[in-house]
Amino acid sequence: MKRILVVEDEPKLRRVLVDFLETEGYEVVVATDGEAALDLACQRKPDVIILDVMLPKVNGFDVCRSLRERGSRTPILLITAKGEETDKVLGLELGADDYITKPFGLKELNARVRARLRTATPRPERAVEQYSLGSMVIDFKQHCVLRDGRPLPLSALEAGLLKYFIEHRGEVVSRNDLLDKVWGYDSFPSTRTIDTHVLNLRKKLEDRPDAPRWLITVHGVGYKFTG
Repeated sequence: MKRILVVEDEPKLRRVLVDFLETEGYEVVVATDGEAALDLACQRKPDVIILDVMLPKVNGFDVCRSLRERGSRTPILLITAKGEETDKVLGLELGADDYITKPFGLKELNARVRARLRTATPRPERAVEQYSLGSMVIDFKQHCVLRDGRPLPLSALEAGLLKYFIEHRGEVVSRNDLLDKVWGYDSFPSTRTIDTHVLNLRKKLEDRPDAPRWLITVHGVGYKFTG
């Protein structure tokens, strides 16, 4: 089931959108302001975002800009009451994938959502066995980091965590992603456990773990690997 994040502050339209999309077989997540939209986009990883432009706290244009700056590739469909060409151009320049103007038909909206789902390029799986980072070589077969020829062993979880970061380098990775993809939700670790493993990785990778260069904390969201 594809997941859609609907970001709309107008209650009546929001209810119509949710009811329609659920009837069409989508899982729907709802945000009523721009701040909540940013949080849910990172936490719930929707397949498409339907994003109203006129929102409380953070407007839709700024939400779109922020998501793209964070590395999100999720298709974004902007909704606005304005029909001016300049607004459409601005939205597309900020990284939106499509644009629909109120009032609109639900069938048209669904067609646009399906088009975004068809054209969204899935991320290819990149098998990583070794990876160079500065003067270091990370060997996933041996579960170690080679620094100046000297091995620094990694635990299985540290290796899995680092491999996931590398495969998603440049993206903001939430703690929920790590719980799901590295630990598995049935393990029930705390977020503090994740933070401890990240700290251990920093001690092995970073010259200054207290001021990391490669493994950056994105406050309130998770982590970003920049190597």
